[in-house]
Amino acid sequence: MARKKKPLPILEDITITDYAAEGKSLARVDDMVVFVPWAVPGDVCDLQVRRKKHSFMEAEVIRYKKYSNVRTQPFCQHFGICGGCKWQQLPYEEQLRMKQQQIFDQLTRIGKVELPEFRPIMGSVKTQEYRNKLDFGCANKRWLTTEQLKDESLIKDTPAIGFHITGAFDKILPIEKCWLMDDLQNQIRNEVRDYAINNGISFFDLRQQIGLLRDVIIRNSASGEWMAIIQFHYDETGGEKEALALLQHIADKFPQITSLLYLDNQKCNDTIGDQEIKVFKGTDHIFELMEDLKFKVGPKSFYQTNTEQAYHLYSVAREFANLTGNELVYDLYTGTGTIANFVAKKAKKVVGIEYVPEAIEDAKINSQINNIDNTLFYAGDMKDILTDDFIAEHGRPDVIITDPPRAGMHPDVVKTILNAAPKRIVYVSCNPATQARDLQLLDEQYKVCEVQPVDMFPHTPHVENVVLLEIRK
Repeated sequence: MARKKKPLPILEDITITDYAAEGKSLARVDDMVVFVPWAVPGDVCDLQVRRKKHSFMEAEVIRYKKYSNVRTQPFCQHFGICGGCKWQQLPYEEQLRMKQQQIFDQLTRIGKVELPEFRPIMGSVKTQEYRNKLDFGCANKRWLTTEQLKDESLIKDTPAIGFHITGAFDKILPIEKCWLMDDLQNQIRNEVRDYAINNGISFFDLRQQIGLLRDVIIRNSASGEWMAIIQFHYDETGGEKEALALLQHIADKFPQITSLLYLDNQKCNDTIGDQEIKVFKGTDHIFELMEDLKFKVGPKSFYQTNTEQAYHLYSVAREFANLTGNELVYDLYTGTGTIANFVAKKAKKVVGIEYVPEAIEDAKINSQINNIDNTLFYAGDMKDILTDDFIAEHGRPDVIITDPPRAGMHPDVVKTILNAAPKRIVYVSCNPATQARDLQLLDEQYKVCEVQPVDMFPHTPHVENVVLLEIRK
């Protein structure tokens, strides 16, 4: 006979005291840390414990007794359900303060290296409609809130386009209006949904791996161009006819779309890096603008999702690089060569390395488009490409700019950088925790001289950070 689990407690009149990772807040109860989503320091509330461990608990608010003075009114109707903007209830100035503190804490506690005084965080130019890309899932089952579950008429499989809910991979929260991108994306997404429902097009069932309409990606750029990528899943009886009819409807309805693309994805996941993408209308790319440069962005290309703030981020990286025109620069994790081409006019030569072959091809094209002839680009796994032999062939860099993914740099890459011994390293990071770990590995030869946090993602706990390291004399 199964042992009965002890019911988890309700904690009453708990004061939220601080912020925690992943957008959560925390309280302390009898020397136990309690992590709470959606709450704000200063809130007094009753909590239902959902998970209990030896040293911490996870809980959710079931009743607010008193709201914090630092709260503000969220502007999105989906706040509190959609997990995308966990800090909308905080004034933007408070968000910036917490992000600055987050970087300081992580570089101090994890890095344990000597640090200079941090520069004040650079706030985003825009706090709404700042993104240039959004990805919406499609599913034959919509997510229902606790309140909606009480309405029996809603408890049925209903198709939806929107965002995946954490912990419910096969269900989608239907999004009527997202404030993170220009409103045209709302119109395009909702039109795809309405046309599909009205014309009997099936939505994807992730568990059963059936259904035609699977995913919608929308991108725009500072050049005024729009890209829409619609992902389908054809079955044994076809589906291409219905897919093409939907694409034609969207092309007619939205002439603003200059790149309308589609694909048939038969995989178990929605990633498109290994998929053949077809052009239904227009070109297979859009152009992004930065200063006097143009960057080609294809459906598989990475580009910073906050266009205006990316310019400020890269300007900091260029400032820290302190180029005079005589330096050999290595740009690691170069993507489509944005940073490499952005600094090339101030360098003697720039060598860019990136894992994704399509991105490297775009990087080469971006150099050609902008008449830049002092760049070289190589595709492959960083730890396999950036070796002592590679450096012996291409020259010892004077400056290394590195902008790795959230996991940070592989230890072999750090070792090669130390062997190369550039005068300066500019480390751009989207994850200060792994950046701090790497700074500790570099500390034997390099001193941190500048730290500049940059907010790329308002209303979320995510933040970018740029660090300048100089070789110890």
